[in-house]
Amino acid sequence: MIEVFELVKSFDDNQVLKGVSTTFEKGDTSMIIGSSGSGKTVLLKCLLGLFEPDSGDICYDGRHYSKMTTKEKRNLRKEIGMVFQGGALFDSETIQSNIMFPLKMFSDQSQEEMLDRVNFVLNRVNLENVNEKFPAEISGGMQKRVAIARAIVMNPKYLFCDEPNSGLDPQTAIIIDNLIQEITDEYEMITIINSHDMNSVMEIGEKIIFLKDGLKAWEGSYKTIFKTDNKAVTDFVYSSNLYKKVRETYNKENS
Repeated sequence: MIEVFELVKSFDDNQVLKGVSTTFEKGDTSMIIGSSGSGKTVLLKCLLGLFEPDSGDICYDGRHYSKMTTKEKRNLRKEIGMVFQGGALFDSETIQSNIMFPLKMFSDQSQEEMLDRVNFVLNRVNLENVNEKFPAEISGGMQKRVAIARAIVMNPKYLFCDEPNSGLDPQTAIIIDNLIQEITDEYEMITIINSHDMNSVMEIGEKIIFLKDGLKAWEGSYKTIFKTDNKAVTDFVYSSNLYKKVRETYNKENS
């Protein structure tokens, strides 16, 4: 479990997070949603350890980040997988080298062991015969799957995804959503996704955190979001045609 306690983060005079508290459970795909400037990216970066909060704390399975030594923080980093927006693959490196990068940084495995692990995760994301290809030689959807393979190559406890469906067509986005959820279930990870894709929210949002102006304005699931009367939530998501369609169906079935 990841527990977030009254997290506050400012940049100069701009307070971006204003006391956010929540929890993320093992085996769940959790979504952080909100408009631009709501604080969702800053929250994600705090969870990753890229930003130090001004006050509050984050607890990873009983370990308080504020009390960790530098060595303990480095060890925590080994337990984290990250899928960046756009994939963030190294263009000049092969797919194999891209996926092997975390292993070289954080493990003491032999070259043979690392290669075995690379091939294992490539197979897990349904990619074959791409080891020696470069990112530019494969499709956008395949690049996202490579990014997921790299994120899980260290067998992480925690998986963070920043807009994983950015730039993808709807059909490919669904494939990526399903893959993330399958891997979360299979590895019993804590998966946290920063997203504006309402299709993803409705499909795999087992927990949804809605931020507005640096505050947690609503918390629930893809099921309870249909029933909420929280105006901040409905104003944000009701522009989605998918949301309109699903909510109308839900209302008819439960009237």
